[in-house]
Parts: sequence; C-alpha cells; structure tokens
Amino acid sequence: MGARIAIAVVLFLVLAGIAWWLERRRRAQPPPRDVTATPVQLDRNDFARPDADWLVVLFTSTTCDSCRGLYDKARPLEGDDVAVTEVEYTANKPLHERYQVHAAPMTLVAGRDGVVRSSFLGAFTATDLWNAVAELRAYDGG
Repeated sequence: MGARIAIAVVLFLVLAGIAWWLERRRRAQPPPRDVTATPVQLDRNDFARPDADWLVVLFTSTTCDSCRGLYDKARPLEGDDVAVTEVEYTANKPLHERYQVHAAPMTLVAGRDGVVRSSFLGAFTATDLWNAVAELRAYDGG
C-alpha cells in the first residue's frame, strides 16, 4: 500500500513538473493588431477638389450594409469650402490599399493640409457628421 502511494506521489510530481515546464516555455501571444485604425493624414491630391478647405471622404463597399445611404447623408455638406467624396472598394481598391482601410464604412474629415481632424468608423447620423464638420470649421475660424 505504501509503495502505491509513493508511486502516485512521484507520478504526480513528475506530471506537475512537466506541466510547469511546458507553461514556462509557452510564449504569450502578441496582442491583436488594430486593423481598423483610421489614417491620420491624407494626400489631398488623391481626391477631388484638393483646393477645398475641408474634405469628407467616405470609404465604402457595395457588400457593406452599413454603408448604404451614408453618401446621401454626407452629400449636402458639399459646398465651396467642403468637398465630399465616396471611395467605394471595388471601384477604387488602390485608395483603400494606399490608406490601409480594412473596415467599411470609414468616414474621414481632413483639413486643407490633409490632416484627419475627425473620423467615424461605422455608420453615422447626418447630424453627427454635420456637427463634426461645423465644429471643425468654427474652431478653424471658417
């Protein structure tokens, strides 16, 4: 009986040692990469009306249900100082790749210098977008 207990204890210690050793060898997985990060700078020459004070760019896809109707919400912002552009994935894949846009819809509001001042990942309300542009214009004195 004592021999069985001794064998069980030794077996337990060996298995516990192996488990401890395997756990120490296992490398922690790196944190997942944020594939939905928004660009911080745009080259205004990549889009229509690079001379406009403000640029609203909608990166969309025809396969995206959330994208439907967003351009119609943004289009009324178009004016002398605001250019609104839709960049649909299948029609303009190179721009999606250039700016590493991996999620749609993504809406960016950039100033004359191309710096993105506001962004929306996912669908937005017209009021939210219009307010964001109005606040930026007011802040910059325009």
